[in-house]
Amino acid sequence: MSVFDIHDFDKYREDNRREVKKAKGGLPISLWDTYSSMCNTYGGVIICGVKEKSDGSWHTTGLKYGDLAKLKKEFWDTINNPKKNSINLLTEKDVVDYQIGEDLVLVIYVPKAPREIKPVYINDNIMGGTFKRNWEGDYHCTPREVKAMLRDQAEQSPDMKVLENQEMEDLDYESIKLYRVSYNNRHEGSSWTKLPDDEFLIKIGAASKKTSDKKIHPTAAGLLMFGQEYLITNEYPEFFLDYREKLDPSVRWTDRVQTQSGDFSGNVFDFYTRVYRKLTADFKVPFKLENGIRVDETPKHKSVREALANALVNTDYYQGWSVVIEKYPDKIVMANPGTIILGKKQMLRGGISEPRNKNMFKMFNLIGIGEHAGSGVPDIYDVWKTEGLIEPTVEEQFGSDVPDRTTLTLPLIEIENDSQISGQESNNIYDKNKNVVENVVENVVESYPDWWSEKAIDLYEKYSKSKQSRLIEILNQIKMDDRISAIQIAKNIGVSERTVQRYIKEMKDAGILNREGSDIDGSWQIW
Repeated sequence: MSVFDIHDFDKYREDNRREVKKAKGGLPISLWDTYSSMCNTYGGVIICGVKEKSDGSWHTTGLKYGDLAKLKKEFWDTINNPKKNSINLLTEKDVVDYQIGEDLVLVIYVPKAPREIKPVYINDNIMGGTFKRNWEGDYHCTPREVKAMLRDQAEQSPDMKVLENQEMEDLDYESIKLYRVSYNNRHEGSSWTKLPDDEFLIKIGAASKKTSDKKIHPTAAGLLMFGQEYLITNEYPEFFLDYREKLDPSVRWTDRVQTQSGDFSGNVFDFYTRVYRKLTADFKVPFKLENGIRVDETPKHKSVREALANALVNTDYYQGWSVVIEKYPDKIVMANPGTIILGKKQMLRGGISEPRNKNMFKMFNLIGIGEHAGSGVPDIYDVWKTEGLIEPTVEEQFGSDVPDRTTLTLPLIEIENDSQISGQESNNIYDKNKNVVENVVENVVESYPDWWSEKAIDLYEKYSKSKQSRLIEILNQIKMDDRISAIQIAKNIGVSERTVQRYIKEMKDAGILNREGSDIDGSWQIW
């Protein structure tokens, strides 16, 4: 969709891509703030000769041809003045005039700047003259945001830095051992599998030998992936990874993994392995064999794996905000500091890969995680569509009060009636599911009349659609074999034992299920 079409003039309002300026007495000084902010964010249009009314609508301010000629000359003189503007990204075709009624407007199409030349700034002042766009406003970037853009300029990503103040002994060799198991399983017969740890770490980009002292030191990527948390924060003071499981609204969280807990190394690799298992613990795995070996991952598993790794390798670990991964009954949310280097549009299109931390990306890729072709996010969308789930959403947030961040939301709610529904509408769908739940319950009660006491129906109604299906699966297993164990139920329906135990506890608490006798010799009663 075009950011500006003269035929839709009356429909437009100011937003993060459109800004109007009266420009009746010449170019306003604020135009250059907007030019900088649009270059540093998504691009957009600046429309001169237009004023915003109190209701947000636009009206022209009466510019004529003489006014337009002066505006154009002033604009080109200023944008090409390095003392006023750090770089001119425009050509003549980007500055167009249109007639609206009796008046003229001057439309300036501002492109998004490539990462290699950001930040675009004004007044020969990189720290004081760099702006970004937040909804319909321009705001001064903080020194932290300017430094983040400068880091993203480099061909070598920040995680390639060799840390001369860190020793190889600072790495957690249990983490390295687990990584090497994954590597060896994937690269059976590779000469790298026989290398000593230090030489192996050099090969994968986790370490490098410095000519200054002839010693091997960890790279920033090696420290992040395999270091101890308290040592990682020496290089990255804001480093913090946080997983929050929120499956019960009555408690703050039902499970949590965070890097300052002290019960594991706190590095990126160990966090990834723990959190991936928790995110996919209740994903159903149909029985499937390949070459006589059971396949334990579905495309949905792989998509979540890619999404989690993507969040971790694209985090700006110098930013003052943590990586937060949240699991709810109806969605998974992954948020990381830093914006998308290639931009949201290119990321969704795919075909180009530009991770913020290239060494970390390489390490994940060597164990089968991550897409070099830039197809990771488009593939996630395809899998969600194939699974019949509501479309994921990607959002970037900019602001002077909080660090930049990117958020991916993966809804776990099925699309109804095969209509294409975006992730932003998931809450509406959840409400709709609750509105029709009485009919669903009635159908289930008719099918399985001896399961459904009034207490059972009350519990069923509290669940989301996906949890309702899981409840029926578990009850069906118990109905077929009242002596079945929780472990066997989990195996039969393809979820974790912990998930089954959670449902059983909820049913016991609701007074609809009980087990008499031991786990081995006892039996279930459904009330």
